[in-house]
Amino acid sequence: MLFNSFQYLIFLPIVFIFYWLIFKSIKIQNLFVVIASSIFYGWWDWRFLILIYITIGLSYVTSLMIGSYPKWGGVIAGVNVIINLSILCYYKYLNFFADSLKVLFSQFGYQLDWFTLDVLLPVGISFYTFQALSYSIDVRRGSIEPTKDFIAFAAYISFFPQLVAGPIERSTQLLPQFLQRRVFDYTTAVDGMRQILWGFFKKLIIADNCAYLANQIFDGYESCNGSLLALGALFFTFQIYGDFSGYSDIAIGTAKLFGIRLMRNFNLPYFSRDIAEFWRRWHISLNKWFIDYVYIPIGGSRCGKLINMRNILIVFLLSGLWHGANWTFVVWGIYNGVLIIAYLQLGLNKKRPEIISPNNYIPSIKEIMEMFVTFSLVVIGWIIFRAESLQHAVGYLKGMIDKSLVQRPNFHNVEIGGTQLVYTLIFICVLQVVEWVFRKRGFGFDLSQCPSRVLRWAVYLSIIVLLTVFSGEQEKFIYFQF
Repeated sequence: MLFNSFQYLIFLPIVFIFYWLIFKSIKIQNLFVVIASSIFYGWWDWRFLILIYITIGLSYVTSLMIGSYPKWGGVIAGVNVIINLSILCYYKYLNFFADSLKVLFSQFGYQLDWFTLDVLLPVGISFYTFQALSYSIDVRRGSIEPTKDFIAFAAYISFFPQLVAGPIERSTQLLPQFLQRRVFDYTTAVDGMRQILWGFFKKLIIADNCAYLANQIFDGYESCNGSLLALGALFFTFQIYGDFSGYSDIAIGTAKLFGIRLMRNFNLPYFSRDIAEFWRRWHISLNKWFIDYVYIPIGGSRCGKLINMRNILIVFLLSGLWHGANWTFVVWGIYNGVLIIAYLQLGLNKKRPEIISPNNYIPSIKEIMEMFVTFSLVVIGWIIFRAESLQHAVGYLKGMIDKSLVQRPNFHNVEIGGTQLVYTLIFICVLQVVEWVFRKRGFGFDLSQCPSRVLRWAVYLSIIVLLTVFSGEQEKFIYFQF
């Protein structure tokens, strides 16, 4: 079930009413969350539910076994990790590796005749698999006691707001919330509604309009000049941000309606002043997952420079693969890893304050230059990420980095209306201005401290009108495929 669907607009208020007005007991509330989440997830395909409950049951049982047999905890946790990753690899990577081996052997004159399978990729399998794995690993480490409450644990894994695209929550932060009584808080619920509204603005106004323009340019890139290709890259850059951060805002805001706090997943990434800072602000939950469960266990930065470089490349290679079964994602991951290493060697990876220009509304010239360089490097990465193949990515980059980059865009061979182009660019500017002004808050248009009720409602109604008039064609969330 999509957040931006008519079905969800009916589903959410029904679940909210039953959750608070009908079911008072915490156990019944948790059971209702599991049932509602099953309906939400099974809306795509009921067969997806089989896999997620295999993951839930396996992680629950093995974690209890770790608690009962601590001497064998490492082996038991390892078995759970292997089985869950095997399921993930089968559905997500089997055909990718099979096709890659075919191509490799064909270079040496050997033709492999095996066939590939038509495997249906379950929505969000990478997200809930990583969340389940973190629980069993945390139990093995002693960070959390294994719970005997299966319903609470199932609610923790399957909680519908963040089930299919995160944030990837830690058991130490989210699971305890399903083990304690929750009380409705009006202020928190209103704050959640504001964040949901802002998420819809980013998804429907920014991402969906940018998607149409980016698709036109990326699909017809061979007939576009450099400046138009740069515009296409810009549109995809804001498409993926509006799409994914918009989803996160809707998920976090929805969770607030049910008295649940989810972690922040985006923190103004396009205002970053270096690549390391960008990765501390983009998809925060996944990056922290890789740091805690991959980077630190293999040595982190506690070793020599060469080993540290290796560790960085491993993490970004895995991060690229996590995003999808395509060599473009692998190269995109390596590209970001190399940038991190380059910045590290040049001493440009700095410990930055959480808030950008905390005491000034206008950043310094140095900060503007740093943000521009970082943003440009990120855009190049997104071209590789968006491309259908490595050949597509190379062709797009070659066409963009050309003398025609400074010429007027040629719109002759792409179906792009001037009106949509103009208002999409205006909305991108509005997005950036709003997020800069509200950078000290949890999300854009966080008007919780605005004393004027009239002004607050004027803003809310304005966004609703914009959603009605300027929403782009409905697009699936990009990260659902991961």
